Amino acid sequence: MLSGGTPFSATYIKKAMKNHKLLEVENLKKYYPVTGGLLYRHLGDIKAVDGVSFYIMEGEALGLVGESGCGKSTLGRTILRLEEPTEGKVVYRGTDITRLGRKELRGLRREIQIIFQDPQSSLDPRMTIGQSIGEALLIHGLRDEGQRGRRVSDMLERVGLESQHALRYPHEFSSGQRQRIGIARALATSPRLIIADESVSALDVSIQAQILNLMLELRREFRLAYLFIAHDLSVIRQVSQRVAVMYLGRLVELAEAGEIFANALHPYTEALISAIPSIRQGKRKTRILLPGSVPSPLNPPPGCRFHTRCHRVLPICHRAEPHLKDAGNGHLVACHLYGI
Repeated sequence: MLSGGTPFSATYIKKAMKNHKLLEVENLKKYYPVTGGLLYRHLGDIKAVDGVSFYIMEGEALGLVGESGCGKSTLGRTILRLEEPTEGKVVYRGTDITRLGRKELRGLRREIQIIFQDPQSSLDPRMTIGQSIGEALLIHGLRDEGQRGRRVSDMLERVGLESQHALRYPHEFSSGQRQRIGIARALATSPRLIIADESVSALDVSIQAQILNLMLELRREFRLAYLFIAHDLSVIRQVSQRVAVMYLGRLVELAEAGEIFANALHPYTEALISAIPSIRQGKRKTRILLPGSVPSPLNPPPGCRFHTRCHRVLPICHRAEPHLKDAGNGHLVACHLYGI
């Protein structure tokens, strides 16, 4: 079931049964309490993630896109339990991660790794690159120093660096090289799922292309699954097989990548796609400019959360919140424009 209790379509269920689900997120919520006054009374909650449901197949790349502040990174961190969920389930290969103790969770994190947005801040400047990559192997039980060294060298070479780079420190590398190091560190424990949190947004465009091509190669070689978080749809388009669009803590659309770009249904998705620059000759596409900014997650608008900025708003949007429904062939959309 999707958030709001909406059933999947027959096509959606058939596809899910045919393939193996690696990760299932069910009605996941992450609220941050807001307190104030002399007695620190509870004034409300920042609803960073508010009832999100989706799945990722074995070896699949799911792109998660949305504006800054919509809850994308919080969702990724909550799945890993770097942030504790307020409500909901995260099921990895049949095991509910949200119910695991610290010891069990440590073992599971060998199979689920994260690549951070800023590779420099995620690397300890006092540790060599070899020590940073080898630390994860040591934590997960590889005590033999020689084996750790060989594994570190193999990972560095696989991401396009050299084995002798293991003796250098983070400040001696460029931003693109540091991101390669972050990828090598994530790969070191042989994971099955990698959460890439804005992993190319801080890089130059030419370096972005190199890193994206590397990640595509690694996905094919190691049959990795990705949750690829980004605010740039053109990046998502290159790496993802399915795309989920997030707005103010909730998913508003989810479909196969080709379907999203050819037949976007939600007005917010249409606006995001219209902002993608194009170098092709011919008729220039019309840019959809959204007025205002993303509302506060502390006090989201009633009804549809996007109605304050929507260019196709209906009267019902002001009072009733839409839920994800199947518009056909597994194309899910949360919008009153479609009376599904």
